[in-house]
Amino acid sequence: MDFKLGRINLNAVAQGVGGLVFGNESSASSDDSYVERLLDRISNGVLAEDRRSAMTELQSIVAESRSAQLAFGAMGFPVLMGVLREERDDVEMVRGAVETLVSALTPIGSAQGPKNEVQATLMNSDLLSREVENISLLLSLLSEEDFYVRYYTLQLLTALLTHSQNRLQEAILTIPRGITRLMDMLMDREVIRNEALLLLTYLTREAEEIQKILVFEGALEKIFSIIKEEGGSDGGVVVQDCLELLNNLLRYSASNQILLRETMGFEHITSILKLRGSSYSFTQQKTVNLLSALETVGLLLKGGRETDPGKDSNRLANQTVLAQQKVLDQLLMLGIESQWVAVAVRCAALRCIGDLVARHPQNRDVLGSKMLGEEPNAELALNSILLTILRTSSTQEFLAADYVFKRFCEENNAGQARLVSTLVSQTNAVTHSPLENASIKFGRELLQGLTVNESDGDLESCCRAASVLSHLLKDNIQCKEQVLQVKLEGPTQSLGTPEPLMHRIVVYLALAASMKNKDNDHKGLASTRKSYTQPIILRLLVTWLAECPNAVESFLDSRHHLTYLLELMSSSSETVFTKGLAAILLGECVLYNRSAESGKDAFMVVDAISQKIGLTSYFLKFEEMQKRFPFVAKNAEDRKPLTRSNTASMEDVEDAEDEDSDQKHDENFVLMSIFDTRFVDLLKNLEANIRESIVELYSHPKSKVVVVPAELEQKNRESNEDYIKRLKSFVEKQCSEMQDLLGRNASLAEDLAKNGKTGASSSDQKQNGGRERVQNETLRRGLQEAMQQLEILKSENAKLKEEASTYQNLANSKESDLQSLSDAYNSLERNNNQLENELEFLRKGSSQPYIDIEAIKIEAKEEAQKESDAELSDLLVCLGQEQTKVEKLSTRLTELGEDVDSLLEGIGDEIPEDSDGDEEEEE
Repeated sequence: MDFKLGRINLNAVAQGVGGLVFGNESSASSDDSYVERLLDRISNGVLAEDRRSAMTELQSIVAESRSAQLAFGAMGFPVLMGVLREERDDVEMVRGAVETLVSALTPIGSAQGPKNEVQATLMNSDLLSREVENISLLLSLLSEEDFYVRYYTLQLLTALLTHSQNRLQEAILTIPRGITRLMDMLMDREVIRNEALLLLTYLTREAEEIQKILVFEGALEKIFSIIKEEGGSDGGVVVQDCLELLNNLLRYSASNQILLRETMGFEHITSILKLRGSSYSFTQQKTVNLLSALETVGLLLKGGRETDPGKDSNRLANQTVLAQQKVLDQLLMLGIESQWVAVAVRCAALRCIGDLVARHPQNRDVLGSKMLGEEPNAELALNSILLTILRTSSTQEFLAADYVFKRFCEENNAGQARLVSTLVSQTNAVTHSPLENASIKFGRELLQGLTVNESDGDLESCCRAASVLSHLLKDNIQCKEQVLQVKLEGPTQSLGTPEPLMHRIVVYLALAASMKNKDNDHKGLASTRKSYTQPIILRLLVTWLAECPNAVESFLDSRHHLTYLLELMSSSSETVFTKGLAAILLGECVLYNRSAESGKDAFMVVDAISQKIGLTSYFLKFEEMQKRFPFVAKNAEDRKPLTRSNTASMEDVEDAEDEDSDQKHDENFVLMSIFDTRFVDLLKNLEANIRESIVELYSHPKSKVVVVPAELEQKNRESNEDYIKRLKSFVEKQCSEMQDLLGRNASLAEDLAKNGKTGASSSDQKQNGGRERVQNETLRRGLQEAMQQLEILKSENAKLKEEASTYQNLANSKESDLQSLSDAYNSLERNNNQLENELEFLRKGSSQPYIDIEAIKIEAKEEAQKESDAELSDLLVCLGQEQTKVEKLSTRLTELGEDVDSLLEGIGDEIPEDSDGDEEEEE
């Protein structure tokens, strides 16, 4: 009774919802009543046949009417889940109940209802998956013996997954042996197995726990067993489902990849890529199977999620094992040698080759020396890939082959140098082995691609060859220097003498712009190609000039190059990326410019930018391009895994062969190839350094004098008048420099005024103007301080001269005292001699007793010597003190530029008159 009451209430709700949604109240009410009667017969019927007949009718109307589906969702689930729970012995009733549930979750036809129409299938899926007990009950049906019960149950679970994926994944994880029961279905009959494969494929999407459980339950072994049974790549859609399930298990799980590598190995994967038979017939399904297998190889070569700590080590191990399994031979066969293979397969194979050699030295060496074909027509694999780039009509194939060179050249200076040497030494190459001949052919083909007749098709070839050359020069200064030496003959006799390769590249850049302007009114493939020709050539030039002053000098050898870049940036018809790359290229001509020649130095480039377009507008080109980087990165993430839903038909694969189908799509892929992560990082670093360099040059114009501290000091033997004149000249030159700077600031102010209404960039412009004013004020203060320092030095010089004169007079006085003392000593000596003579005379002529005159003389002499020594000692002490002062003064005068010898000249030459006569008179 309770069940009936609940059913009646649900019926009332369904009637109200049906009338509101479908608008035809009578029709909806009729379906509701019919569904209600059928459910009543199923739940309350006495005769088994009547109940079975009611179940059949219910299934039929639910499969045909959306209003019946809605009504069933409101009333029928309790009834049918009761049948599945309580009447398992009645196989026909259980089968009918499961089939009815499948119909309730299956959209009806392709007719579109009103936009506000409730989706009955979504609502029914939500109602059924709400209770974990319902999912557990459905999984238990997989153990039933009846084939159709298991078949419809798998279909029902698959339908639930398409509408309520997360809820069903969580429910299955909580149910004991839930995944094991699903795995058992892989060993069932073929139809059941196929449905189980499809179910597991949906179940394992973005469910890491379920992926790990399936692998430990032996899913990998069963997958490869089924693929082998179905005939490998020649099999049907079952092989596709197996590979899709395999890819789900390996995509973001490094642990599952390691388990596969260390248990089963990769032989089963590489065997799928082998082409069998002589006809090499390719059906649409075989193409999809090969694409799925190549996706598996690509996942292994990625190594796992970017955030996984062991991603790099796992990637290297996978690369090594795959190379040992000779996967390179299979990839070259699919990507290069088998031209009858679909373009999508060739592109996928080429990208796998790029990932196989990325940052793996051994694999790079194998690819670098790999020969294709048989003697004497054997050709280097890299040559064949280059020819694919130059000759293919598919943009996707060009990008895929270009990707091989990009990964081959990363961190591979030796490989870059080897390929560049074939480009440089074309005229004097003497070879003796097939490998050397093949290498020389690479340089010849690349040079021919770069030197073409100026037609649209050939310009496309030049663009592609320029892309390859940019990889050869990336982060390799030696290769950049070598390619600078390449000279090209003109395509016609009228072009005169050979010109550098770089100059020819710039000519093609200008030619691409002129062709695009002519074809603005024509929409077509050629126009699309030319839209990415300029960015590719500009990427080559940006890569070439980075950290290479000689390349900058070669680029600026022609003044037309600078003029053209300025015009390119000012053109309204160019894209944001073209203008931005042109701005970066101009910035490199400043940043890496080491030329001192007038007209080619960095100051000239900055001056040209300021006068032609203005620094504010110039810096704005960087910002506009950087705003588009997220757009490119978003497109790069648009590559979706290959699934049955997006390969139900071969339209996607066929579209890859028809470039006219989506020109914008091709252009986006080219932009993704150009602005990859490494190149974007390079541009961001260059942009920051260029800003700093230009601001530095702009705020400090090229000096006409060398400003050093020595300029503020007086030189030796320089007169005061000359010193003052030189300082005045220095100040005048500084004032002239300041006037130049003020003039440039005025120009910048005009730029700021013109761009004052640009919203987001106005604050940056004001900041730049403020920075210039601060630097101008700093220079003005520096000049004022120099003038003040000059006055201080003049005052100090006068004081020092006055002090030097005082010490000079003191020295003269002391010298006079020393001379007087010397005269006194000489007078004493003369008196002593006179007394000795008188004593000798008296000794000879006197009769008086002998007096010891000798003793008296010695005593008197000692007495006089003592007095003289005492006075002399005092005088020497005074002289030593005065001499120290004189030396200090002489040193200071020398520092001030005075000639000390000339100042002391004549001092001490005057000898005072002899005073002997006066002394004698005194005696």
